[in-house]
Amino acid sequence: MNHENPIREHELMVTRRQLFGRAALGLGTAALGQLMASESQAARSGVLPATHHAPKAKRVIYLFMSGGPSHLDLWDYKPGLTKKFNQQLPDEVRNGQRVTGMTANQKSGLPICPTKYRFTKHDNNDRGLWVSELLPHMASVAKDICVTYSTFTEAINHDPAITYIQTGSQIPGRPSLGAWLSYGLGSMNENLPHYVVMHARTNHAEQSLFNRLWGPGFLPSDHQGMLMRSQGDPVLYLSNPPGVSSSDRRVQLDALAALNNEQHKRFADPEIVARIRQHEMAYRMQTSVPELMDLSDETKETFELYGEDARTPGTFAASCLNARRLAERGVRNIQIFHRGWDAHGGLPREHGSQCKDIDQGSAALIRDLKQRGMLEDTLVVWGGEFGRTVYCQGNLTRENYGRDHHPRCFTTWMAGGGVKPGITYGQTDEYGYNIADSDGVPLNPQPSKEKWTPGTMHIHDLNATILHLLGIDHKRLTYRYQGRDFRLTDVHGHVIHDLIS
Repeated sequence: MNHENPIREHELMVTRRQLFGRAALGLGTAALGQLMASESQAARSGVLPATHHAPKAKRVIYLFMSGGPSHLDLWDYKPGLTKKFNQQLPDEVRNGQRVTGMTANQKSGLPICPTKYRFTKHDNNDRGLWVSELLPHMASVAKDICVTYSTFTEAINHDPAITYIQTGSQIPGRPSLGAWLSYGLGSMNENLPHYVVMHARTNHAEQSLFNRLWGPGFLPSDHQGMLMRSQGDPVLYLSNPPGVSSSDRRVQLDALAALNNEQHKRFADPEIVARIRQHEMAYRMQTSVPELMDLSDETKETFELYGEDARTPGTFAASCLNARRLAERGVRNIQIFHRGWDAHGGLPREHGSQCKDIDQGSAALIRDLKQRGMLEDTLVVWGGEFGRTVYCQGNLTRENYGRDHHPRCFTTWMAGGGVKPGITYGQTDEYGYNIADSDGVPLNPQPSKEKWTPGTMHIHDLNATILHLLGIDHKRLTYRYQGRDFRLTDVHGHVIHDLIS
C-alpha cells in the first residue's frame, strides 16, 4: 500500500467494474436502503417484478440420483431383451455412438444384458406404466407421477453431465437451476434461505459433488444453495461462539453492515449488498433452522409413512421429510442429492441398496404433500445425469452385471406442480438404447438440442419446463455478464406442454 499517496492508492483500487458501477450508485444505495429495512419483502424479492405467466407451482423439490440410475432396471421395461441375452448389440442400433473408454476395448464386445427384475404394469394410459420390483413404494403412487422415457443429453461422463443438467453448460462457472430461481423469484420466507441443498447418506458414494452444482456462478452470491448438514450445526458456523450472546451478535452485524455500507457508497459493488444479505440471513437462521430440523413434533403416522429411516438424520427418508418441512415454511428451491448410482459392476447389489434407500422416502414425499394439499403447487422432480447401457460392462451373468453410462435416452419423472398425473411421455426402441417414435422405430436422425422433436426431452427442455411451471419464460430470465446475456437454457430449450395440465 502507498501510504505516502493515499489518493493515488484509492484510484488504483477503482477497478473498471467498480468505475462503471458508480454510474448506478444512486440505484445501488436505494437498493441497500431497502435491504437495511431488514424485514421488508422488497429486500428479499427476485429480479422479476411478476412472473411471466400464471405459475402452476410455487416451489420445486428436486431428487437427484447422482451417478446415473439404470432406466432399464427401474422404469423402461423391455421384455424382448430376455431372448437376446449375451448377443452382441447390433451395429445399426449403436449407429456409431461414442462409448466410454471403459467399454470401448472390452474383449467381450457389447453383450446385451436384460434386467433380472420383474416389472408390474399400472394402467395409467394406453401403454401403461411399468415399474420395477425394486420400487414397490413408487409403484403405489404411479397414478400421481408423469414418467418421461425420452430424456437425453450429450455428455457421457459424470462431471460434465451433472454440471450440464444442473447449470445448462458442461463447463463449470454457470449458475445452477436453484440459483436462477432464487434470482428470478426471490424468497417466500425471510427467515430461511431461498435455496436449500441436502446430501443423503448412501453406501455407494463413489463420486464427489462440488458446491458449484448448487452455486450462483456469476449471479450475486446470496443466490447460492445453502447446504444443510445432518450432523452438528445444520449450517456451518450458525451457532455463536462461547461467550457471544445473540444481542452481541446483533451489535456486531450492525457495525459490520455500517462498514459495508460505506464500502458500497465508494465502489457500488453489488457483491457487498449480497454479503450483507447473507449476514442478515445467517442471524435469522439461528432461530429458524434449529426449529426446522427438530422432528420431535412429527406424528407417529408420519414416521410410518416415511419409514424408520426417517428417524435417522441424514438418510434419504429424513431428507425427504425435511424437504416437506422446508416446503411448508416457504423455501422455494429444495434439492436432495443421493450418490452412488454409477453401477459399472455389481448393479443388482448396488441398485438394490440404492432403491431401498430412496423408494419409500420418494413415495412418502408425494403422499405427504398430497394429503396436506401441497402437491398441486409443489413440483417434485426425480432423475440423474444420464442412464445406463443395455449392454454389459464386465462379466455378464443373469444374476450379476454392470452397465456403462448412457446419455442417448434415460428416464426422469415429475409429480405435482401442474404436471399431468399418471401419464408417460416418449419412448425408446426395443433395446432401450435410442429414442423411438410412436411405433417403436428409432428416430432418424437422432434428436438434437438444436431442434426439438416431439416425444423427446433434452435436458434444456426439462429445465425450460421446470421454469415454465414456476411462471418463468426461460428465454426471458437472463443475466448480463461479460458482454452477453446468459440464461439457464443457453440458446436452446423447449417447454414440453404435453406434460402440463
